[in-house]
Amino acid sequence: MLLNNRYQVTRTLGSGGFGETFLAEDTNMPSQRLCVVKQLKPIHNNPQIYQIVKERFQREAAILEALGSASNQIPALHAYFYSEGEFYLVQEWVEGDTLSAKIQKQGLFTEQKIEELLINILPILEYVHSQNIVHRDIKPDNIIIRESDKKPVLIDFGAVRESMTTVFNSQGNPTSSIIIGTPGFMSSEQAVGRPVYSSDLYSLGLTVIYLLTGRQPQQLETDSQTGEIIWRHFVNNINPYLADIIDKAIAYHPRDRFASATEMLSALKDNYNLISTVQNQAITPKQQPTLAPTINNTKKITDNQSKNIIIGSLIIGILAAISIILVQVINKSLETVQEAEISISTTRKNPTDETQELSSQYEISKNIASPTPTITYQAEIKKTIFQEPKNINNTGNNYAWLSQRRVTTADLVDKSSYDLDIMRNTIFAVHGRKFETPGLQAYFNQQSWYDARYSPQNFPVSLLSSLEIKNAEFIAQYQDVNNLRHFKK
Repeated sequence: MLLNNRYQVTRTLGSGGFGETFLAEDTNMPSQRLCVVKQLKPIHNNPQIYQIVKERFQREAAILEALGSASNQIPALHAYFYSEGEFYLVQEWVEGDTLSAKIQKQGLFTEQKIEELLINILPILEYVHSQNIVHRDIKPDNIIIRESDKKPVLIDFGAVRESMTTVFNSQGNPTSSIIIGTPGFMSSEQAVGRPVYSSDLYSLGLTVIYLLTGRQPQQLETDSQTGEIIWRHFVNNINPYLADIIDKAIAYHPRDRFASATEMLSALKDNYNLISTVQNQAITPKQQPTLAPTINNTKKITDNQSKNIIIGSLIIGILAAISIILVQVINKSLETVQEAEISISTTRKNPTDETQELSSQYEISKNIASPTPTITYQAEIKKTIFQEPKNINNTGNNYAWLSQRRVTTADLVDKSSYDLDIMRNTIFAVHGRKFETPGLQAYFNQQSWYDARYSPQNFPVSLLSSLEIKNAEFIAQYQDVNNLRHFKK
């Protein structure tokens, strides 16, 4: 099939209610370059409506031309024309796979891939929005990862399709009778025909969730009270910073989302800079001094120099091995001391003794770097940590707010592993959960508000609010990322 006496169709790429999409060769170009031809069909044959559709189509084609010429991550518009009552767009062919194809070929996306995707596509959305345009159909099928540079390319803007649905309302004014977008990926305001810029961020957030979980939006549950989409439990050990950014993008109300793509991008970069710093501090070993001398290319190392280097390296290696063994012995001693303390706690019946035992554990955790920690029972520690409150809103650590607002990184950064364990488990303790860990159980037994009613196996998770669940997950993930777990079973 030859269109407009120029574009030789080679195959059909897709079809739908608005028309068809073809891959074609441009026979007027020396290279016979490949291009995408979109055939668009108006839903009415009324001559008056046709003229309005034609005017809208011209306007939207001009917008696509401007967008494509300003960004290489939006397909360039090569041409547009009319033929036999139908409208055609000719656009740049982008060699690559859609996100839907990517996940079919390579499986679920990693957090690193998601980060790369967002960092590369959010600036494109910000540019589109700066032109007073809402894309309206962001989904896995409308983002292509270009083969040449692995950059995401945004395709298939909804405004052109809206032109094809023009009708007249009861007042005689032209309007659109069909909502543009894809069910599931559309926000509530877009579903009623009132999209805003953050509607695109909502769709992008659900696209990201699909890439992380493999589940379409319709397969995810929604909190009946808040309207929040529940998805985190489908992803193992997701970075809480990234999860929070996604949750904000898919908030039910536009006012609760990011105000712009730039704000979302800034949050992403800020949070990832923070977590990278924390991870580097936690797991990056100190650099060892260079053992071998720098070799000058103009001189040869003598045999004696080589022997000295080898002997020196062996000596340093032996010393390093001895250091490792000593560290292991010290750590084993610390574990033995802590296990002995926990064992003692299970046999004590006197609450005062249990308080002293917990104080000793806290003292050990503070002095963990010391090869021979001193076990003391300081009254000041008992006063600070184990004071008995009158009610849950006045606990020793005052964690009642965990049921009232979201946890942030700022709430956690200065806390020890001990404090983080207490903080996280307070969420469960306020609902009467018992603990298998003796140290935790002894701590909560000291709290006057604590009413132990449920064994760990029989604790009804339904008692927890969605906010409490998210806070517990956030704290746990922060602890795991930074290796900040104190209590052991």
